[in-house]
Amino acid sequence: MSRVPLRMRLTAAFALAMVLVLTGAALFVYLRLKADLDESVTAGLDARAAAVLAAGSAAAAPPGDPEEGFSLLVSPDRPRAADRILGAGELRRAAAGRSVLVERTIPGVEGRARVIARGDGDRIAVVGQSLDDRDETLGNLVASFAVGGPVAVILASLLGYALAAAALRPVEAMRRRAEDVSLDPGGARLPLPAAHDEIRRLGETLNAMLDRLRRSFERERRFVGDASHELRTPVAVIKAELEAALLAGGHEPQVREALVAAVEECDHLAQLAEDLLVVARTTDEGLPVRPATLEVRDLLEAVAARYGARAREHGRAITVETGDAQSVYADRLRVLQALGNLVDNALRHGAGEIALRARRAGAGVELDVCDRGAGLDPGFAAHAFERFTRGDVARTRSGTGLGLAIVRSIASAHDGRVDAVPGAGATFRLWLPDEAAAASGSSQDAGVGSRSTLAEPTRGGGAA
Repeated sequence: MSRVPLRMRLTAAFALAMVLVLTGAALFVYLRLKADLDESVTAGLDARAAAVLAAGSAAAAPPGDPEEGFSLLVSPDRPRAADRILGAGELRRAAAGRSVLVERTIPGVEGRARVIARGDGDRIAVVGQSLDDRDETLGNLVASFAVGGPVAVILASLLGYALAAAALRPVEAMRRRAEDVSLDPGGARLPLPAAHDEIRRLGETLNAMLDRLRRSFERERRFVGDASHELRTPVAVIKAELEAALLAGGHEPQVREALVAAVEECDHLAQLAEDLLVVARTTDEGLPVRPATLEVRDLLEAVAARYGARAREHGRAITVETGDAQSVYADRLRVLQALGNLVDNALRHGAGEIALRARRAGAGVELDVCDRGAGLDPGFAAHAFERFTRGDVARTRSGTGLGLAIVRSIASAHDGRVDAVPGAGATFRLWLPDEAAAASGSSQDAGVGSRSTLAEPTRGGGAA
């Protein structure tokens, strides 16, 4: 029963209660009517027996159908006429002045009959009446309950279901509103019924809980945003000092290696600070962006310049190919951040040359970040773009598991998408709409032809 919906359980309980009530009522009415009919029959037989004894003749009884009843007046010494009706012991008790009442089948009388024998010492009056009429009345009563009872239970069940639905309607209203409730300040609250009952108190408790969660979430969001802002400046200063030390030269190999590693970690910290800012600014409605028309080559070259030195330190290169793509309609800061996350991911988890490619695709532009590493890890594919998710290789290296999730947030904020393309190495494809598609609001449909064949965007080997 725990798997049955609440409305059905309430309806079933209501129906069961109705069955018990109707059964009890039917039994009470049946027994009460039977007792009244028996009492009426017995009173009539007593009156007939007294009339027979008083008149000294069976003819004193009212005339009737022999099959419905009879009257006899016999002598205690010669009771042969009553032998077929009463036994010898019963006749002796009647002759002694005691009333005898029995029910039995008597030849010539329909069905069972009720018989009373009463004597005054010299005579015995024996009167009887068929109980067919009583039994027929009781049978009709049982038939009425047998037909009307189920109908009453069905009608009561329908009424019970309607009452349960009405009682649960405020809960359903809360559930529907809860689908739209967010943790943003000033978000929707659960509706409260007018009646001050248990459901209203439940709604008030849930609204109070939502308020506490919103306050807590807002404190955490402010903390993340403030911490990210505070991190950016010292990290940038440390990186500048380390790069200046590298440019000065004259270091031992081990010292140079340590300086290069420290610069890379500064890049990671800077990227983390930017990612945390995105997390802090992202709401249920998405990440706010300020799109503008951007030159594709400028975007890709800016990313290549930012990570070029780091790639050369590891003997790798970053190439740029723009193809037929000229411009894209997007927020420059956010697109640079998304591409930077993908390049950073390729530097840490991929191998070989990193290619930044762009091409026209439908009503937008595809931006690919490719490397020649181990490629996609199928076991990690379904969760690559979730926050704080990292592949087995990534767990052994630096990373937060935010990089790819941030890329997806940025793509969604532009009505675009990001996919991982199967094949040699690892390729991430970021599709962004052009200005016309973004203005028409049909960017997602316009680029259907360029979608990856993967159901979920994934990254093999590890994820930032």
